[in-house]
Amino acid sequence: MEEARLSEHVISSEQLYKGKILNAQKWTVTLPNGAKALREVVLHPGASAVVPVDGEGNTYLVRQYRAPLGEILTEIPAGKLDSPNEDRLEAAKRELREETGFTASSWRHLTDIYTTPGFCNEKISIYLAMDLTKGQTEFDEDEFLDLVKMPLKDAVALVKGGKLNDSKTITGLLLAQSALDGEANG
Repeated sequence: MEEARLSEHVISSEQLYKGKILNAQKWTVTLPNGAKALREVVLHPGASAVVPVDGEGNTYLVRQYRAPLGEILTEIPAGKLDSPNEDRLEAAKRELREETGFTASSWRHLTDIYTTPGFCNEKISIYLAMDLTKGQTEFDEDEFLDLVKMPLKDAVALVKGGKLNDSKTITGLLLAQSALDGEANG
């Protein structure tokens, strides 16, 4: 495929907002046909997420209030990278420990997803964590979570029934179930 036929090139950028989690910019780009266009872009350091699965086939999800939606969502444990250069697996290990109290001795990278590529560069790396050991949670000072334990198959059924709507959670649970089914059949 000829990439130049589709690629845009940034010719200038303007900082609109710089915050703790994101950075909003306005870019002027040159389109493949030579015309100029504006792009509103949100830059994000990225995140890691974890599907923890214990030896009995249970997963652990977190319930938390999400201000932009005004709702409490049930999600897989996740958190933003401390910097764009942070090792994604190390961030996943930190988030698992902080949000669930678990550590894991077996890790598998499932996938990387782009959450909203039309305006944001956020990439979330999703991992399967197994061989869990329980410890203490270490919530951030602004983090209020409930831990929910359920069989992975039940969590997948909630996804398929439209009851879990978070994209990283949907992706992570489905891929974790597929990976574990493959191991059982392989």
